[in-house]
Amino acid sequence: MSLGLLGKKLGMTRLFDQQAGIMIPVTVIDVSGNTILQTKTPEKDGYTAVQVGFDDQKEQRVPKPALGHFKKSGSTPKRFVREFRLENDATAPDAHPGMETFTAGQWVDVIGEAKGKGFQGAVKRHGFGGLRMTHGSMMHRRTGAIGCRSTPGRVWKNQKMPGHMGTNRTTVQNLKVVAVRPEDGVILVSGAVPGTKGSYVRVRAAKKKTA
Repeated sequence: MSLGLLGKKLGMTRLFDQQAGIMIPVTVIDVSGNTILQTKTPEKDGYTAVQVGFDDQKEQRVPKPALGHFKKSGSTPKRFVREFRLENDATAPDAHPGMETFTAGQWVDVIGEAKGKGFQGAVKRHGFGGLRMTHGSMMHRRTGAIGCRSTPGRVWKNQKMPGHMGTNRTTVQNLKVVAVRPEDGVILVSGAVPGTKGSYVRVRAAKKKTA
């Protein structure tokens, strides 16, 4: 994995491609203020990685061990801290990652936490087809039978059931960086990314698509 950026989803808007004559929906991601907090090496930690912090917060809201870690790197306390793992033979950058990490036209993957949707039934949560819609039926959107007859006579593990939906880690792959605006500290990525406005995301170079 190459070095990526941490960011905050600001919302969605649209751009117009004058040459193609089309409208492109984009997500605006604030990536200003990324700071390298620690560099991990195979000799000391067993692997190569770069720990990056994003979004300042007050010192009194940070535990003392974490505050010492931030001060050791010469950084202010950060709300969002994640690692970007590198190949063991890769050289970790010395400078803080900035807007030059990504360029317009590059393909990226965006990782975030999906929106929470509360308790949902099996039709919405798993896409069940539901049962009969005829008059008199009382099983329209219910799960139906979940057992397995007399053998083995139990409910299988991982049976799809109603339950809590959302707030899980989600990765959207192969999104194109439409524009990079250093003066605003944002990048514009085509399409939608996980999470609500103000939620934190990770942006990395696409793993499956490079051109």
